[in-house]
Amino acid sequence: MTRKVPESVGACFDLIERQMLEGPWVMGGAYTICDPYLFTLAQWMEADDVDPKRFPKVADHRQRMAERPAVRTAIAEELG
Repeated sequence: MTRKVPESVGACFDLIERQMLEGPWVMGGAYTICDPYLFTLAQWMEADDVDPKRFPKVADHRQRMAERPAVRTAIAEELG
């Protein structure tokens, strides 16, 4: 199972990159609940041995989300 994670997670991000991420937010021009969800999943890419550079739209979304003040606050609180 551990060996399959990079492949299966990578395939999911490939689908998101090619067909689902309309940009600049997941659903297009409006920020929705889908955005923090994708951000959370994208934060785990490296731990799942998936290179974020393979998915430039997802990486761009991740960076944009990380710049939001509420996201910065939440991450700071999580890291304690």
